[in-house]
Amino acid sequence: MKLNIFHIKRVGIVLFAGMLFSVPCYAQGLKVAAAANLQSIIEVLQKDFKQRTGIGIEPIVGSSGKLVAQIKNGAPFDVFLSADMSFPQELYKEGLSAKAPVVYAYGSLIICSSQNIGFQNWERILLTPRIKKIAIANPAVAPYGLAAEELLKKNGILENVKSKMVYGESISQINTYITTGVVEVGFTTQALVKDPANKTPLYWKVINPKTYAPIQQGMVILKHAENNPDAEKFYQYILSAPAKRIFEKYGYRIQ
Repeated sequence: MKLNIFHIKRVGIVLFAGMLFSVPCYAQGLKVAAAANLQSIIEVLQKDFKQRTGIGIEPIVGSSGKLVAQIKNGAPFDVFLSADMSFPQELYKEGLSAKAPVVYAYGSLIICSSQNIGFQNWERILLTPRIKKIAIANPAVAPYGLAAEELLKKNGILENVKSKMVYGESISQINTYITTGVVEVGFTTQALVKDPANKTPLYWKVINPKTYAPIQQGMVILKHAENNPDAEKFYQYILSAPAKRIFEKYGYRIQ
């Protein structure tokens, strides 16, 4: 029985195409969903990781809550770097992450302004007529906003300053409010004032971390990437000494 050479070639092409589509393609780089407080540092991590591994990442930056909503709706993200632990734990419980979340850094909350208003007694200053607008991220979707709200409540001034509150959907929006002078004062991450790219002179004070629940920032590999070795490499990199040094440089605590 003779086989038609054209038939053989056709079968070969079909088989080759099938192999291509059956193997996951990771050449486009990892899609890393990153909390808004990481907006500046993720670029530094991205560059360092690429230099060390040759693997590129595509950061998608937003409030932790909104990123979680996108993940639940099927967004093809590979790794999620949250601003807290509750959102990654929620994904893990719902079977949307490959393994349990780990803490990669601890956030540092600051009170900040583009004006030299003095922060020695910041609680009292917020109550004065001089302060008309106070910016915090939406506590429902942004862990730094939740920490700020907890802080104000613990200091007994939340109800007194509520009329002055200006909410942003993410910490990056709060940073814009602060640096452009839209608000007199705002609560944000220390990474803002540690960012060399920020050219706006700022006045700030680190909030005592004992006055709000620790901002444990958690990371998970998502189900979309459970068989992607590059995702595991990035995961391990974030927990490595070089990455920890970068986090510390930007005002995060590593414990």
